[in-house]
Amino acid sequence: MSLRRTWAVARKELLHIVRDPRSLGLALAVPLLMLLLFGYGLTLDVDRVPTLIYDLDRSPESRALAALFEGSRFFHVLGAARDYGDIQRAIDRDRCLVAVVIPRDYSANLRQDRTAEVQVLLDGSDSNTAAIALGYAEAVLRGHSAALRARALDRKGGLQFKVPVEPRLRVWYNSELKSRNYIVPGLIAVILQIIAALLTSLTIAREWETGTMEQLLSTPLRPAELVLGKLTAFFGVGLADTLIGILTAVLVFRVPLRGDPLLLLVTSCVFMFGALGWGVLISAAARSQLLAYQAGMLSSFLPALLLSGFIFAIENMPPVIQVVTRIVPARYVVTMMKGIFLKGVGLEVLAVELAFLAAFAVLVFAVATRKVGRKLA
Repeated sequence: MSLRRTWAVARKELLHIVRDPRSLGLALAVPLLMLLLFGYGLTLDVDRVPTLIYDLDRSPESRALAALFEGSRFFHVLGAARDYGDIQRAIDRDRCLVAVVIPRDYSANLRQDRTAEVQVLLDGSDSNTAAIALGYAEAVLRGHSAALRARALDRKGGLQFKVPVEPRLRVWYNSELKSRNYIVPGLIAVILQIIAALLTSLTIAREWETGTMEQLLSTPLRPAELVLGKLTAFFGVGLADTLIGILTAVLVFRVPLRGDPLLLLVTSCVFMFGALGWGVLISAAARSQLLAYQAGMLSSFLPALLLSGFIFAIENMPPVIQVVTRIVPARYVVTMMKGIFLKGVGLEVLAVELAFLAAFAVLVFAVATRKVGRKLA
C-alpha cells in the first residue's frame, strides 16, 4: 500500500468537501440540530401528570387528601370534576390521564376506624405512562394511610406507630433520575451511526455516475488505497461531529462526564471508522446514488434507533430479536457511551464492547476493499 496514493485520494475527497460549503455545513449542522431536537423533545420523564379530583365527600379529610395530590410534583391537578361524565370526556380528549374519586363515606369511614376506599381511574391507552402514574398515586395514598394510622394510634393511647420496614433508597449514576442524562449519550451514538453511513454511502456511487471511476481505473491505485483514502477524508468530518456532540452533551444538556475523555474519544473513533466503512461498502455495492442513499438510511437509522437499546430495553425484547441486536454495532457504542458518561467505567468493564467495534471496523474495511476490487476489475 502506498501512502502517497492514499493521501492523493484523501486530498481529492477533501477538496470536494471544501468546495461544497453547503454540504459541509449540513454535515456539521445536522448532527447538532438532531441532538438539540431529540435531546429537548424526547423525554421519558413522567411528571406533572394531568389529574382531576372528583370529591363526593367534600369534608376536611377529603380536602386534605386532594391537597396531597395538588402538592405533589408528579401530579398537575386541573380542577374538580362534577361527575363521572366530566372525567370520561377529559380522558377521551386527552386532557386528563388520572382521576381520583373520593366517595361520599370517606370521612365517615375514617372517623369510625373503618377502611376508607379511594378510586383511581387511569387512561390505559398509554400503558407505560399509566403504570408509572399508578405507582405515583399508590405512593401518595400509602404515605397518607401511614400518617392516618399513626395519628389514630396516638389518639387511642399515645402509642407510637413504627413502620416495620424503613426503605432507604440511593440511586447511583443518575441521582436526579433525569431521562436526559440517559438519552443524550445514546443519542450521540445513534446520530453518529446515521451521519457516518450517509457521508460515505454516496462517494463511490458518485464516481460511477459522474464518470470519474474510469479515470481511476487507468491509475495504479489499489482498492485498499481507494477505500482508506476516502475514509480518511470523511473521518475528519465525522470526528468534528463527534466533538460537537460531546461538547453539546456536557455544556448544553449538563450530562456528567465521569469517565475518561480519552477513552470516549478512542471509542468514538473506532466506531466512526467502522460506520464510515459500512457506507463505503454500500456505495461500492450500488452504482446509483439514490439506491446507495436509501440503503444507507435503511441499514443505519432503523437498527441504530430500534435495536441498540437507545430507547427500548434489549432485555424486554423477544429472544430472537435479542440475538439479532448482537450484530448491531450501535448497541455496543450506546453501552460504552452510557458507561463512560454516567458510570465512569473503563476498559475493565467495556473491553468486550470495544473489541467488537474494532473487529467490526476491520471486517467492514476488508469487505469494502474486496468489493471495490471486484468493481475495479
